[in-house]
Amino acid sequence: MSEAQGFLDQRAGLFGRKAAVIGGGGGIGAGITLALAEAGVDVAICDIDQDQMAVTVAEAKGHGREVLSALVDATDPAALDSFYDEVTQGFGNLDIVVNVVGGTFRTSFMEMDRDAIARDIQRNYGYVVQSVQRAVQLIRAGGRGGSIINFTTIEAHRGAASFSVYAGAKAATTNFTRSMAVELGKEGIRLNCIAPDTTPSNGNNSAMPPEIAASFANLSPETMGKGMAMYIPIGSPPPIAALANAVLFLASDLAAFVSGITMHVDGGTMAAAGFLDWPYGDGFVPVALSGTLPYIFPENA
Repeated sequence: MSEAQGFLDQRAGLFGRKAAVIGGGGGIGAGITLALAEAGVDVAICDIDQDQMAVTVAEAKGHGREVLSALVDATDPAALDSFYDEVTQGFGNLDIVVNVVGGTFRTSFMEMDRDAIARDIQRNYGYVVQSVQRAVQLIRAGGRGGSIINFTTIEAHRGAASFSVYAGAKAATTNFTRSMAVELGKEGIRLNCIAPDTTPSNGNNSAMPPEIAASFANLSPETMGKGMAMYIPIGSPPPIAALANAVLFLASDLAAFVSGITMHVDGGTMAAAGFLDWPYGDGFVPVALSGTLPYIFPENA
């Protein structure tokens, strides 16, 4: 370990802490679980994908940490309570909780039935409220404060047509997080959000209708890359590791006075607010100009 690494580890103070990652078995959640374990954190995870979770548990144990796991649908209130009961028995207290679970699908609001609306609200807001309530009890049991990190989305901060209920539920999670940061601040319990945009995850891929997902599959990586470079100021989607790094920061003592914020880990898309880097010399503008328009609408050129 280099001096720089030792200095940062000491300042972060993560080694020996205990975390729960809700949805920590695969994808983004697995990346977070493994980053915490590598930082010296004991981890409890739940997920609906048993196979992926088994792989993640084995890798986390490979870092020498204690790992608890449970096959649980976090959107089921009874199942989520049972997971927290297991964590209480196994760990006794927590320092860090990360609520990763979420998801949606692209559709017009008027085509959603009430069951689909209720599911979108529960998996993007409802379970978070329950998880935070149980998490606070376990953080209080540790007597040294702690960090709760809720995953929201860029869609909570813009008008997301065809993802309206999802966007509304994530906005509720965002403001709930801010409110709880104020309510629990004097106890040393910090709450923050991470708002990703496009990330390489199964959840994002499954949000698209099958026909759109299939059409993406027919595009070359070079073409997809050029599209992302137009949309994302940094030029490419943030990898899962970037989201895990944000969790490590917010969970650590490096962020000891950071509470109630939303950290946008999106490569700059929130900052761009609709400015795209159009090709053919148009550059960063909200709407294509004379360089690009003839290629989009050749019949009107």
